[in-house]
Amino acid sequence: MASPTYPFTAIVGMDDMRLGLLLNAISPSIGGVLVRGEKGSAKSTAVRGVAALMPAIDVVAGCRFSCDPAAPDTECPDGPHGTGPAGTRPARVVELPVGASEDRLVGALDIERALSDGVKSFEPGLLADAHRGVLYVDEVNLLHDHLVDLLLDAAAMGASYVEREGVSVRHASRFLLVGTMNPEEGELRPQLLDRFGLTVEVAASRETDERVEVVRRRLAYDEDPAAFAAKWAAEEHALRERIAAARALLPDVRLGDGALRRIAAVCAGFEVDGMRADIVTARTATALAAWAGRTDVTTEDVRRAALLSLPHRRRRNPFDAPGLDEDKLDEILRQFEDEDPDPEPEPEPDPSGPEDDPDGSGPDGGGRPDDGGQPPQDVPPQRQEPAADGTPQPQNSPAAQEGSAPEPAPGDSGDAPEAPAVAAAEPFRTRRFDVPGLGEGADGRRSRALTAHGRTTGARRPRGALSRLHLAATVQAAAPHQRARGRSGPGLVIRRDDLREAVREGREGNLVLFVVDASGSMAARKRMGAVKGAVLSLLMDAYQRRDKIGMITFRGTEATLALPPTSSVEAGAARLEKLPTGGRTPLAAGLLQAHEVLRVERMRDPSRRPLLVVVTDGRATGGPEPLPRARRAAGLLAAGGTASVVVDCESGPVRLGLAGELGRDLGGPVVTLDELRADHVSALVKTVRTSNSRRAA
Repeated sequence: MASPTYPFTAIVGMDDMRLGLLLNAISPSIGGVLVRGEKGSAKSTAVRGVAALMPAIDVVAGCRFSCDPAAPDTECPDGPHGTGPAGTRPARVVELPVGASEDRLVGALDIERALSDGVKSFEPGLLADAHRGVLYVDEVNLLHDHLVDLLLDAAAMGASYVEREGVSVRHASRFLLVGTMNPEEGELRPQLLDRFGLTVEVAASRETDERVEVVRRRLAYDEDPAAFAAKWAAEEHALRERIAAARALLPDVRLGDGALRRIAAVCAGFEVDGMRADIVTARTATALAAWAGRTDVTTEDVRRAALLSLPHRRRRNPFDAPGLDEDKLDEILRQFEDEDPDPEPEPEPDPSGPEDDPDGSGPDGGGRPDDGGQPPQDVPPQRQEPAADGTPQPQNSPAAQEGSAPEPAPGDSGDAPEAPAVAAAEPFRTRRFDVPGLGEGADGRRSRALTAHGRTTGARRPRGALSRLHLAATVQAAAPHQRARGRSGPGLVIRRDDLREAVREGREGNLVLFVVDASGSMAARKRMGAVKGAVLSLLMDAYQRRDKIGMITFRGTEATLALPPTSSVEAGAARLEKLPTGGRTPLAAGLLQAHEVLRVERMRDPSRRPLLVVVTDGRATGGPEPLPRARRAAGLLAAGGTASVVVDCESGPVRLGLAGELGRDLGGPVVTLDELRADHVSALVKTVRTSNSRRAA
C-alpha cells in the first residue's frame, strides 16, 4: 500500500509557491505555475500535496481519456459515449520525465494498422492521462524544446493533436500545468516562460528555527506517514473545503472597469510583450478575490496578481534576472487612488489557508519565512563618477580604470599585479561558428545533426518503435511484393519489414568551452572591457543556440575551471562579470585544462560535440619554454579532433601575431574582436568547417 502524500498544510513557509498552486487549483484557466528555486526546497512535495486537495472527478466508465459523463468529449477516440454508469476517481498527478519521447507525451498511432487496415489504433500518452488533473514537469528547463512546445500548446488549447502522415487523432487535455526548475541548470526561452501563467521564486529558509521545524516534520512523516497524515487531516479537510468554496464563488466575482484599468496600466508600465500578461493578471486577481471570499476585485488583488504573473515576463534580454520592482508597481497603482477613495477591505483571516497563522504554528508548531519567496528587486543603477572631461562614467567602466597595469613589452614577463574586475562592453550579435560534420546530439541551433525534427534527407529501417514514417519509401519497399502476398483489392498489403522511417537533418546544441586569458597583458590598455563584451556576446549566442557552456580562465601560474559545463549561460555571465585580471600568462595550462574537461565530458555525454573558443592575444609567459609548451598543448587538442576558434585580442600598432600561430596549431579559424561581429561587412565569413577543410587538404 502506497504511503499517504505529505500534507500540503504541513509545508513550512513557501507562501508564494503555495498560493500560486492554490490559485491554479481554483482557476485552471490561469495557465499553470512555474516554480523556480534551489534544489531541496519542497517543490515536488508541494505539487503532489495540492493535487491531493483537488476534488475527485466523475469519469465515463472505461474511457481512457477521463471524459466527464455530464459533458463527454464529442471527438473522444473512445467515443461516442452513451449513458452508461459513471465512475469516480481522485485527480491524478502525472509526471513528465525529462527523457520522455514525443510519443510518450502525446501518444502514438499504430502506423502499420492505419496503412493496412485503415484503423486508427491510438495508444494515449501522458497528456491524456493528465486530463482533468495535474501535469507535473520537474526540471522543465532541461526538456527538449519541441516537447515543451507540445505540452504548452496543449495547455493553451485544452486539447492534444497527434498527426502521422495524414492520420490524425484529437482528444481533450485540460490540466493544471506545474513546472519546476533550478535556474543554475539553465533557463527557459522567454517565449516559453510567457506560456506559464504564474511564476514564483522559492528558497530554503535561512532561519534556524524554521529549518529545525522542517526537519522535525519530515522525520515525523518518514517514521509513520499514516500517523503524520492523520495529524494534519483536519487542516487538509478545511483547506479542501475552502478550495471548493472558492471554485463555486469564482463565476460570481466581478472584475470592474477600475480593476481592468489598473491591470492594463501595470502591464504597460512594465513594458511586457503581448496581451497574455493582462489576461493572466486579470484571471489571477479574480481567483484571489474568490480565495478571500469576496465578489469584487480590489487594488490589493491586482497588486498581488502582478507580483505572480509579471516577473518572468519583464526580461528584456536573456541575462536579466526575473523580478519586479515593487516600488514602481506601487507608484503605478497610486495613480488610481482618486478613482477609489474608500479604503479596501482586508481579506478575512481563515485558519485553513496559507495566509493566516503568521508564525507558521500548526499541529507541530513551527515558523515560516517572512519573505515567502518574494521575487527579487531590480538591481539598482551603478553609481556614477565624473571623468576628466566632466562626463559621468560608471565606477567600474574601463574609462574609470586608470590604474590598470600597462601592457608589458614583448620580452617582458607579463607578471602584472592583479587588477579589479572591469565591466563588460556592450554585447553585440556575433557570427555563427559551428562544428564540422554531422552530429547526433541534443536538438539545438548550432551545428548540423540528425535530429527528430528538421528536413527529411532520406529513409532507413526503423530503430525501435516507428515514429517518423517515410511514406514514399514504405510504399516503394512494399510494392514489389504485392502479387506474392495475394493482393486482390485496392489497398497495399503492408508488412512490418516494409516500414521505413524518415531520416531528418536539423541542428544540434554543442558544448561551447571558453578558455579566457585573464593575465596582465589582457588588462593593459583597458582591453579587458572589450574582451568581456566579446565573451558576453558569445555567451548570448550560445544561449540562443541552446548550447551547454563551460569557462576556463588562466592567469598567474595556473588555469581555473571557473564554470563546469552547464546549461546555465546566466552562470557564465555572472562568472565573467567578476573575473579579475593580472599576473603572468600560463597559456599552456589553460589549453591542457580544456583538454581534460573535454575528455571528461566526452565520457558523460558522448553525443554532444564540443567547440573550443580561446580568447587570448596569444602571449605565453612564465615557466620554462612557455610558447613551445602552449603549441604542444594546442597540437594535443587538434589531434583529438576538437573544433576550435581563436579570438585574437591583440591590439596596438605593434602586433606579434601569436594568436594566429595558435589558431594554426589548433586547426581552427582566427578572428579579431572586430571580425567577431556579424555586421562587420569587411571581414571574411570564417567557420570551423572551412578551416578544417583547408587542414584536411
